[in-house]
Amino acid sequence: MSEPTVADTRRLNSKPQDLTDAYGPPSNFLEIDVYDPQTIGVGRNRFTTYEVRMRTNLPIFKLKESCIVVPPLPGKALKRQLPFRGDEGIFEESFIEERRVGLEQFINRIAGHPLAQNERCLHMFLQEESIDRNYIPGKVRHLAPVMRRRGALAPAPTLFTPKTLPRPGDWFYRLPNDKAWLSQTTGDHNQ
Repeated sequence: MSEPTVADTRRLNSKPQDLTDAYGPPSNFLEIDVYDPQTIGVGRNRFTTYEVRMRTNLPIFKLKESCIVVPPLPGKALKRQLPFRGDEGIFEESFIEERRVGLEQFINRIAGHPLAQNERCLHMFLQEESIDRNYIPGKVRHLAPVMRRRGALAPAPTLFTPKTLPRPGDWFYRLPNDKAWLSQTTGDHNQ
């Protein structure tokens, strides 16, 4: 392998910024913050909820601002839940704050990934009050928010589903069946 050169590590050229660019709104942003941890309930039925707020100007998101409440998280802190501990365990302020920061970092890493931003399940989690139990996995399409159809505006399709994708068998059987074509595609020139 060759050693990296200066050209390999050089940053991309960018246009110079003026004050309106530097202090204006960012071109694209996705901000997710976790706020307001609240401990609810008494005794063994106690749990902590978190409020997740999202703001964006990305066109792929249907809402520009949303707020959801994350229900109880699964218990992963077994030692903190033992009954003979002298402290509050999982309901101690420092532990709740640590968990809030961890949740915020996790959600931001997922939402910041270019492929995950297109996942419909991420959009549902960040924007909908209740989760649709009839959800079909799919991606949100990168199309304009509306398409022209017969002179009227109609919403663009927002979901790729297995039903809308072509089946591989349909096109495979229509391929040409001659040796010249096969040798070109496979690289076998010994006809």
